[in-house]
Amino acid sequence: MTDHILIVDDDRLVADTLCLIFQKQGFEASAAYSADEGLSMARALRPQLLLCDVTMPNKSGLELVAELEQEIPECRVIVLTAYFSNLVKANEQGKKMPKSMRVMLKPCAPEDLLREVGAMLRRP
Repeated sequence: MTDHILIVDDDRLVADTLCLIFQKQGFEASAAYSADEGLSMARALRPQLLLCDVTMPNKSGLELVAELEQEIPECRVIVLTAYFSNLVKANEQGKKMPKSMRVMLKPCAPEDLLREVGAMLRRP
């Protein structure tokens, strides 16, 4: 079974590029462009990993993570943020979750992201 990664970022270029990077590495990957769209897709796809931006219009990535944690608790999570100010809030939320949530600063090198995803999904 191929691991499915759901990428949620309101910047379509970022979401689509990450989707392509993961697909080229053998993952199934889908992109959503808002937290609400991401939650709807997560319900349908049941991804093994959610990769989402923190700062998005209407609903933040951290709100999405909280909702997803209630509905699909087995889904692993990596949140990305371009704002250092989001790190404290994201790390605090991650400590409250029963499973680990990773927080990474954008921009990050694709190989760093692939290594982190591989570790979370136990891939070499």
